[in-house]
Parts: sequence; structure tokens; C-alpha cells
Amino acid sequence: QVQLAESGGGLVQPGGSLRLSCAASGGILRINAMGWYRQAPGKERELVARITSGDSTNYGDSVKGRFTVSRDNAKNTVYLQMNSLNPEDTAVYYCNAHISMSYYSARDYWGRGTQVTVSS
Repeated sequence: QVQLAESGGGLVQPGGSLRLSCAASGGILRINAMGWYRQAPGKERELVARITSGDSTNYGDSVKGRFTVSRDNAKNTVYLQMNSLNPEDTAVYYCNAHISMSYYSARDYWGRGTQVTVSS
């Protein structure tokens, strides 16, 4: 029913910037929270940034001060502005959303992932 569509990934040089977008569609009553996770080769999936319906945010330690998460509630879209990128940021970035489909049903949804590569 619910789908998450990510865009904005690609190749960028160290020190550069990139902006990711994720739009949710389907049978949505309410989006309680949206965010981004990433997974690099040989590593576990980790939290990058997350924002709630009340606009409170959480960031992974490795991206604090460099990344900014925001949302557009009217478009059911979350954004991730990534600045001062370094090679350690190279990973597949996954959009995640906690969505209520009814007053009695809510669960997590995941996007397919978008590749971010930071290399000179």
C-alpha cells in the first residue's frame, strides 16, 4: 500500500554537498516520523537522521553538524541536506517512515535505497 521513493543520490567529491529526497505515497492517515538510515559495505545499518511530526530531530553521531533533516508535511516528503561530505559517508541511504494507516494500525516502511559515493 505505502511506498517510499528516494532520489538525489550520486557521486560527489570530498567536501561537497548532496540533497536527498524521499516522498511517501499510498494509504496514509498520518506520518509519525520520517528519516534516513545508511549501510556501508561490511557495516551495520545505522541511523543518519530522523524527524518527527512535531519536528523534533535526532542525528547519528558521525553526521552531527554536517547533515540537516527537514520535512514538508503537505508533500509527505523528507529531505536530507548533506554538507562537508567525506569518503566515510559512502553508503546506501535508505528512507524510513513510521506511518499510521488507521487509528489502530501503524508500522515502519522502507525505501529501496539510493547510493551515495564520496570520492575524488
